[in-house]
Amino acid sequence: MTTTTASAQPGERTVGKSSPGTARGPRRRPGRIRRIGLPYLLLLPALLLELLVHLVPMVIGIVMSFKELTQFYIRDWTTAPWTGLDNFTMSVDFDAPVGEALLHSFLVTCAFTILSVGLCWLIGTAAAICMQDAFRGRGLLRAIFLVPYALPVYAAVITWAFMFQHDNGLVNHVLHDQLGLTDKPSFWLIGDNSFVALLVVSVWKGWPFAFLIVMAGLQNIPKELYEAAALDGAGVWQQIRRITLPSLRPVNQVLVLVLFLWTFNDFNTPFVLFGKAAPEAADLISIHIYQSSFVTWNFGTGSAMSVLLLLFLLLVTGVYLFVTSRATRTPRAPRKHEERRTADV
Repeated sequence: MTTTTASAQPGERTVGKSSPGTARGPRRRPGRIRRIGLPYLLLLPALLLELLVHLVPMVIGIVMSFKELTQFYIRDWTTAPWTGLDNFTMSVDFDAPVGEALLHSFLVTCAFTILSVGLCWLIGTAAAICMQDAFRGRGLLRAIFLVPYALPVYAAVITWAFMFQHDNGLVNHVLHDQLGLTDKPSFWLIGDNSFVALLVVSVWKGWPFAFLIVMAGLQNIPKELYEAAALDGAGVWQQIRRITLPSLRPVNQVLVLVLFLWTFNDFNTPFVLFGKAAPEAADLISIHIYQSSFVTWNFGTGSAMSVLLLLFLLLVTGVYLFVTSRATRTPRAPRKHEERRTADV
């Protein structure tokens, strides 16, 4: 039986089965393209909403920071005269009243943020470690610990404001009348004690979030590590220092950053606790910017302060992520007993 093969004419394309060794060119499947584009299509409404809610107002605020926008141009802010960098120069001139007040608020905010974030992380981590082992009533205690985080901010802060009242507040009643720790009832919402009151409220409503995140991170640590450490004679503190804290490093990296950003930008807590005019000891930068914008009606200066705050937070966030990520990637140097064990092998 003979097989005839037709020769291809010029301009004609020969169609035939390719041999197994012949390489095929990449083909794009329409179904694969649709699967790749589907996530972006689902994210499109969220991206548009993010653009309208955050990005557009942010761009408008940056434009306002370059204008002399006062109460005389409220009806049409686009007609306000262009001032260039004058608002920024006035804000960072620490010898002038505006810059000096902004610097004071910045330092108060830094001290408040460091103390609040540190205490929230410490209390939340300690509570999560204590709740790690199973015991009777653990579920109820976990639910009680999360109550401050579940309460609305306004309801919680208003309750604390009543408790901090001078004459009939619960705090003075316990500290002065019941325990006798103070000579006379203290003023908590004015004066230097206002910083302590603000710190107490911030820590009270912030540490349950740290407790929740750390508790979730502890679930990923194998129990075999603790059992092996206990067999080797390691105590509770050594297990926490050698196993728990190193294992929680990725969780703490995100947790500390989120707590820092939330606390540094916190506006609801001081505004509800003190009102429009916060005491000098508790004058956070968020309240200071609000006063510069909506009390003195100088929106240009307030916008410039907001832009400076945004740049500061972006800088701190970038440096923090760079340092923590580099520390995570850096290999740990072998210790002496490990080197000795390797040499014996």
